[in-house]
Amino acid sequence: MKLSKRILDMQFSPIRKLAPYAEEAKKKGTEVYHLNIGQPDIATPDTFFEAISDFKESVLKYADSHGVSVLLESFIKYYKEWDIEFEKNEIMVTSGGSEAILFALMAICNVGDEVIIPEPFYTNYNGFAEAAGVNIVPFLTKAEDGFHLPKKEEIVGKITEKTRAILLSNPGNPTGVVYTYEEIRMLADIAKEHNIYIIADEVYREFVYDNLKYTSALYMTDVLDRVILIDSISKRYSACGARIGLVASKNKELMNQILKLCQSRLCVPTIEQLAAANLINTPKSYFNEVKAEYEQRRNILYEAFSNIPGVICEKPTGAFYIVAKLPINDADDFSKWILTDFNHNNKTVMVAPAAGFYATEGLGKNEIRLSYCLNCDDLRDAMEILAIALKEYMKLNR
Repeated sequence: MKLSKRILDMQFSPIRKLAPYAEEAKKKGTEVYHLNIGQPDIATPDTFFEAISDFKESVLKYADSHGVSVLLESFIKYYKEWDIEFEKNEIMVTSGGSEAILFALMAICNVGDEVIIPEPFYTNYNGFAEAAGVNIVPFLTKAEDGFHLPKKEEIVGKITEKTRAILLSNPGNPTGVVYTYEEIRMLADIAKEHNIYIIADEVYREFVYDNLKYTSALYMTDVLDRVILIDSISKRYSACGARIGLVASKNKELMNQILKLCQSRLCVPTIEQLAAANLINTPKSYFNEVKAEYEQRRNILYEAFSNIPGVICEKPTGAFYIVAKLPINDADDFSKWILTDFNHNNKTVMVAPAAGFYATEGLGKNEIRLSYCLNCDDLRDAMEILAIALKEYMKLNR
């Protein structure tokens, strides 16, 4: 039986593809530090679980397709704290940020259209684009520049008559870059001049370090009709399993059309929406403590990489990821080797080879992405093990 070209062309996740090797290592008694996936170990706020405990309905009914009212109201209140104004019909609740991205692409692109993206980028953008029949057109950002955007002409050079949007995450996954006001302003100008959308994935806005100021695409008030916001509670509240996200825009015509997609999948789970609505009552101290914890973890990884000869790594300023260029030729082989053929004191490390975060063939082959979602002691141990592994691997592959 034949399978579709769409599914055959879709890549497996580079974040998870080494999982079988990690499981084999564990069966042999090796402890594996997971630095490959952005699953926070921070406790989900009690406010989420309190709302679940308070649910006493005798029938678990469908929710409204665009989201339950109390959750929409909580999102509106949340965005006001960031100087962003939304009305209820400008927000649609989705099954995580993932569905929000897919819906955005399906709403603005025809099959064969193009979306330009700074690479490296969140690997699942590839999967969403493939499902929507959209082609990803990358423009390069470099580790040596902290993965900041290139000059305007380099971005504009990627635009064709098929281009429908610029898609980017800010702060960036996998790079940890936080784009400056000037960079976001440049993208707004490009969007306006070339009549395209900006799909702004801003799920990590809480995690900006070094006293930097965060700039949302929605602060560009002259292009609000072409900004599509992607958001989620997964990261800021450490609630990945709830699968509550949203797509939002001041473009009411666009949002009315996206409602069709929301109706086609009926609704997002009711109880999770009610629990998510109560997250607005989470104390502000929660965010301060979480941000300080991640900043400390970021420092541990960056300092460790800085002490490994030959590694190129700029300090990330947001999210909880770091990309490092290693003094080897094949990070994919190295990432597999440290799970199958290496351990130190019966411990090893799982990382994500960075080639899967690029669309351009051959790029990222000597880079890895790490997530700092482990506690500080485990991170120090993991980075010590990684340094030893890299030194041994280089000796074997001279």
